Amino acid sequence: QVQLVESGGGLVQAGGSLRLSCAASGRTFSSYAMGWFRQAPGKERMFVAAISSGGGNTYYANSVKGRITISRDNAKNTVYLQMNSLKPEDTAVYYCAAALTTVRTRLRTRPEEYDYWGQGTQVTVSS
Repeated sequence: QVQLVESGGGLVQAGGSLRLSCAASGRTFSSYAMGWFRQAPGKERMFVAAISSGGGNTYYANSVKGRITISRDNAKNTVYLQMNSLKPEDTAVYYCAAALTTVRTRLRTRPEEYDYWGQGTQVTVSS
């Protein structure tokens, strides 16, 4: 069982930056591939970024590529999402998710591939 707690959301002006954190419970964090998703009001939950359990592989949605960086610190059981050059269309609730894996390089981009979810953190970008 893994519990995920996101933090770092808030209100920021367009062009600004935020860093989201997702702290995981348990002693097997390094066995989980991690991902970030977001959901705007009235829309489906969308993939943002993913990182392999070993941290060596990452993958991004085209809409955020070049502006957002996912990283992890397995010693701290935490995954991060550094968001720069934010746009109003980035406004959403951001969720982190964990997927148990035995393949340290594997990435997952679909919500149904993940086993555990955090409660979400609101990011609002004003124009």
